[in-house]
Amino acid sequence: MTAERPGTDWSPAQYAEVDTRRNNGNTVAIMNQIQSIPVDGLRVHYARGGRGPAVLLLHGSGSSLEGFERVAELLSASHDVIRPDLPGFGRTGPRPDRDYRVRTYARTIARFMTALELPRFAVAGNSLGGNIAWNLALDAPLRVDALVLVNATGYPEKTLPAGLRLARNPLLRPLVRRWLPRGATARGLREAVGANSAIVDDAMVARVHALTSRPGNRSAFVDFANTDQPDRSAEIPKISAPTLVLRSADVDGQHFARDIPGATERVHADGGHLLPEEDPDWVAAAIEEFLR
Repeated sequence: MTAERPGTDWSPAQYAEVDTRRNNGNTVAIMNQIQSIPVDGLRVHYARGGRGPAVLLLHGSGSSLEGFERVAELLSASHDVIRPDLPGFGRTGPRPDRDYRVRTYARTIARFMTALELPRFAVAGNSLGGNIAWNLALDAPLRVDALVLVNATGYPEKTLPAGLRLARNPLLRPLVRRWLPRGATARGLREAVGANSAIVDDAMVARVHALTSRPGNRSAFVDFANTDQPDRSAEIPKISAPTLVLRSADVDGQHFARDIPGATERVHADGGHLLPEEDPDWVAAAIEEFLR
């Protein structure tokens, strides 16, 4: 069966990533458009660029495909880089069935990659994206060639970020579904970063707040935050894919290097939870070296 041809959802004002390449001695610019493709009753929006083996980049909760933008730019020189907006976030928006279990995310992402006719790939994920990535490696081991976990979640003792704590508050849940002040977005971002707090500028706050405020996304975030997530951490030692763990020294609740056989770990001394945005050069260089 032939996959449906992806649609396009892009305008220069909305998003433009310029990928410069050398062609017969001349530099050419290639626009990575945001496209969409139907999966599980959704139109999953994504950006794709570069040439080479496929690498899937999965952002964290409250984020979007822009969370890996600079990392993708660096990796695209040698890889076909795919960045989706996960269901419930960004342009993809809420799931009709409101099912935000991590294993459901993993199944949707597997079908997304099938729709793109990519049977095998490396996958890297930050935070929630890392949780989805290692669940995908467990559930579809023949498809995942390599696994990169960037401050991934999945152990029960992991500290919850402010946004999730807010969305779990039974008194505030109804309010968060309808309204979230920009100041709360800014505070959540500042809490999530380490020493490089200068990245949380007006442009970043405006982008994250605008995408969080898209129709249905605030309510989807509350649904996600209050979803009962089964604890699969006892299964982590069964992961067979070659694994790189990228961890910030001060981020707790991560034992992947201990539990995944043969895993390699690199520790960032002063990073926060959003390493792909805080130090994208470090993240991209580590991934590039690992995938060689």
